[in-house]
Amino acid sequence: MNYLRLGVNIDHVATIRNARGGVHPDPVLAAKLAVESGADGITAHLREDRRHISDKDIARLKKEISVPLNLEMAATDEMLATALKTRPDYACIVPEKRNEVTTEGGIDVVRGKKKLAKFVEKLQAKNIKVSLFIDPVPAQVKASAEIGAGIVELHTGSYCNTRGTAQKKELARIMKATEICDELGLECHAGHGLTFDNVAEIAAIPNIVELNIGHFLIGEAIFIGLKDAIMKMRAIIDEARGE
Repeated sequence: MNYLRLGVNIDHVATIRNARGGVHPDPVLAAKLAVESGADGITAHLREDRRHISDKDIARLKKEISVPLNLEMAATDEMLATALKTRPDYACIVPEKRNEVTTEGGIDVVRGKKKLAKFVEKLQAKNIKVSLFIDPVPAQVKASAEIGAGIVELHTGSYCNTRGTAQKKELARIMKATEICDELGLECHAGHGLTFDNVAEIAAIPNIVELNIGHFLIGEAIFIGLKDAIMKMRAIIDEARGE
């Protein structure tokens, strides 16, 4: 089976920093440690309210890390301007609600095709690879391909939040979505809510080429350290892939 990339989201290092202001802990330093520990990429979500990652963080990440930077962004003119200025390696377009605690589901590409197509075109014109964060629904996968996005990231939240038969059904939905991605020539990523306990079955799906994991790893770092948390996650997904 092929190697599975691991992207680490460092947003919540910035959340802790912002709780008191100042500069500690530094999310850029966390990103560098993540790379040393086995991360293949770094993800950061620049939100409208700047609740965690800041514009300065994004600029520093782009300049200072040695692996691809994946900027999660809402489909707004402000975020488009930031992406075009910063030139991350990837831009992942996500839905964003001001009052949500975290991203609650995938973006509706079917309804937003016309608007999203313009964002995809403008980002790709600057050699920024574009992914769309979507629910594992065939219509959403197909709409993503129709507007020219080369990548989709499947929202795994429902899989992670269920158990037993319901979780098996969610896993089957994800697997079906990955098969459609393969048929349409889309690169398939996945993420949201993944932990040591539930990641293996997702990691074993051969058509997924990258997982993006953040909140759990930052939380686990409190107990075992960031390096060990990432190395453990890396070992689990490697084992699931037969590496």
